[in-house]
Amino acid sequence: MKIIAMFCVLFAGTIATTQAQTTVSDADKAAITQTALDYLEGWYAADGERMERALHPELAKRIMRTNAQGQSRLEQMGAMTLVQYTKRGGGKDTPKDKQQKDVTILDVFGNTASVKAVAADWIDYLHIAKSNGKWVIVNVLWEMKPKKQ
Repeated sequence: MKIIAMFCVLFAGTIATTQAQTTVSDADKAAITQTALDYLEGWYAADGERMERALHPELAKRIMRTNAQGQSRLEQMGAMTLVQYTKRGGGKDTPKDKQQKDVTILDVFGNTASVKAVAADWIDYLHIAKSNGKWVIVNVLWEMKPKKQ
């Protein structure tokens, strides 16, 4: 019983410490949201400059693809590849009324944030970090939405 009581005290202390350290300013929340919107809206507008502004130069954007035989492979692209795809205009093919851009900040701790970004055809989980005073996307793990029948 003493062990359980000690664990509860330690666990409660950990929660209190974590909550005290996760206070994030409204300015940081706005900047994190704007970074995610620059990423999404930059794609839809084929605005490579806006996309590049949202990304860390060493971005890793990844998706797990599974073939018909059930074999999976991890595909990856970097920041400059994504900027080039954006400039080529793939996102411009999405009609304005279908351009979903829902951004949810899942967590912020210090100079890091986890964000869910829901777009027209996919969902991204973004890791955003404050680098030299600016919030930028460092990692993206994404998945395509199922095709509507």
